[in-house]
Amino acid sequence: MTLVQMQPGSTDATPAGRTVADAMDAAGPQVCGDMTVEVALAVMASARTGYLPVCDDNGLCTGLVTRAQLAAVRDGSAYSDRVQLRDILGDRGPFTSPVTTMAEAGHMMRYGDVDALPVVDEHGSALGVLARAC
Repeated sequence: MTLVQMQPGSTDATPAGRTVADAMDAAGPQVCGDMTVEVALAVMASARTGYLPVCDDNGLCTGLVTRAQLAAVRDGSAYSDRVQLRDILGDRGPFTSPVTTMAEAGHMMRYGDVDALPVVDEHGSALGVLARAC
């Protein structure tokens, strides 16, 4: 996974003119919303990633789940082995486009308090993930 180093207090994470397409991690594993939390954790472990884009039945990206998010759900008192990813996703988004500048994406990540954004095309299909170093 490509990690983008954000400088604290900086409004521009990379040199001017760079876009998300220049820094994103190309599409890796994607999972469907009907997948269970346990299976998604196993996919993450085998893919050695901390993020998975979640897609609907039409192949459109509906969100992103993280290893920490899934572990918190699994360790919760209301957890059962039937909990599906669509049950925990919540609101759709945020997303970014491959033509978004890195400065804009960095701003979105800082102020949206997210460590990763799914990168989608004009139709909503996942192209990859943009993640920042913690």
